[in-house]
Amino acid sequence: MHDEQNRLRRQRWSIFSILALIYILVYFYRVSLAVVAGDLSRDLNLSPAQLGSLSSILFYVYAAAQIPLGPMIDRLGGRLVISGCGVLTAIGGILFSQAGSMGQAMAGRVLIGVGTSAVLMATFTIFSHWFSKKEFGKVSGLMVAVGNLGNLAATAPLALAVSVIGWRSSFLTIGILQALVTVLVFGMVRDRPPLNPAEAGEGTAHPPSGMMEAWRQILSNGDFWLLGGVAFAWYGNYLAVQGLWGGPYLMDVLKMSRAETGNMLMYTSLGFIGGSLVIDHVARKLLHSYKKTLLAGQVLLLLLMTAFQGGAELLPHPMLVLFFFALGLAVSSGVMIYPIIRSMFPVRIVGTALTSLNFFVLLGAASVQQVMGVIINSFVKMTPGVPAQAYHAAFLFPVAALAVAIAVFFFAKDYWEK
Repeated sequence: MHDEQNRLRRQRWSIFSILALIYILVYFYRVSLAVVAGDLSRDLNLSPAQLGSLSSILFYVYAAAQIPLGPMIDRLGGRLVISGCGVLTAIGGILFSQAGSMGQAMAGRVLIGVGTSAVLMATFTIFSHWFSKKEFGKVSGLMVAVGNLGNLAATAPLALAVSVIGWRSSFLTIGILQALVTVLVFGMVRDRPPLNPAEAGEGTAHPPSGMMEAWRQILSNGDFWLLGGVAFAWYGNYLAVQGLWGGPYLMDVLKMSRAETGNMLMYTSLGFIGGSLVIDHVARKLLHSYKKTLLAGQVLLLLLMTAFQGGAELLPHPMLVLFFFALGLAVSSGVMIYPIIRSMFPVRIVGTALTSLNFFVLLGAASVQQVMGVIINSFVKMTPGVPAQAYHAAFLFPVAALAVAIAVFFFAKDYWEK
């Protein structure tokens, strides 16, 4: 019996490692346009508004895909869904690398959006079978931390790769790597262990809930909507900086080179990775609450984001490094939305619950990047180049959304698994 338990422990961490590999690629695709924005604009002749649309389409598609994916994950299992979507991601990545027009690039991004849409939520669903509720906060934070290596790869390393082999060859390489990792997922990941202690006491004898019944249970919970508002604003603010507009801001306003920009954005990735590794410890040992941990981090994020109204431009380089690192630390608090949603609902509908919440995460990322592109484009029409005032005005949108989300989330129940 003891040997069997050890075997299952080793197997679940082997599964974690394989799923982490594919999630690293998901994160790379999410944020990689910030470093190559200038190259894309020149090669494909894109305006700021078109660049915003190209970046945001991945997230709109990603968000829309959450609606059918939740029930699919609960019914078919995470392994099959991740494997099928991985094939689409590989095709989309290769197509994007060869795009000669806005339409072809958009088609590639759409396929990438659909393909990457299932990975994290299907992974968390698999984890809900392999890990207990008490372990879930730690393992979900660890997965996001490891996934941020893809974020890291999309900063200074991508800038270096683009300078050596160009953006097309760089993205082609990632597309081929995606195909190889997808094969690994299909061959080695398992949805659940033979014996499932993680689900003990949670009604495992019940059949899976019907799709409409699962959504009724989720959408009738008022706290789910309040958490959805935080998810929208949290990720919208993060991707406003890391996903697209942080790169052009640093180049246009602070006059940094592409390599310097990649290095600066890398510090945000490092902060996010470091914060994700310790955020569950903060919740369990210091604040004894997922809700309080989430709120504290989001308030810090709100304060830091106001620096894009001009304060960041006054900082000397060492302080700017600390600022972007602190931004990543604050962003890592958003990982708490996943153990909160895991504690809200029974395991038999956790896939649907996670994807339903993730709809708001990706909708925030998509809409914020696109609206900011429209705002910046309105300034470009009036003046040559992109003035600092254009970025100041654009960054006001995610900041205002986060302030509102924080205010209303104070009224949510504190879901806490001791």
